[in-house]
Amino acid sequence: MNDPIGDMLTRIRNSSMRGKSTVRTPASKLRAWVLDVMQAEGYIRGYEHTTDRNGHPELEISLKYYEGAPVIRELKRISKPGRRVYMSAKDVPSVRQGLGVSIVSTPRGVMSDSNARSANVGGEVLCTVF
Repeated sequence: MNDPIGDMLTRIRNSSMRGKSTVRTPASKLRAWVLDVMQAEGYIRGYEHTTDRNGHPELEISLKYYEGAPVIRELKRISKPGRRVYMSAKDVPSVRQGLGVSIVSTPRGVMSDSNARSANVGGEVLCTVF
């Protein structure tokens, strides 16, 4: 798999469009850090570490819905393996005039765009969520 973050975002996007309550994805630290930001911003209920039938570690993500509609309306990968996107703290984009969130991988860890601006650190813009 070339793009594990992109794979996870696609699984979340497809499952939320189908109305599923949970989705499973292979586990990694970076995926867990991205999910931590999404949970802190209120886009998912949470996640837990599990294993599949063969003993491989997985993350089971609980999706969030409001009045039958998925909370995540748009989930977009920005920095891809073929084209990395890095931005300074002042250039980190705000999504939909601050209604959405950009997830940024910084030297201080994975954080939301508002936290990156307040900590005055830039980094790789992984994805946007609205």
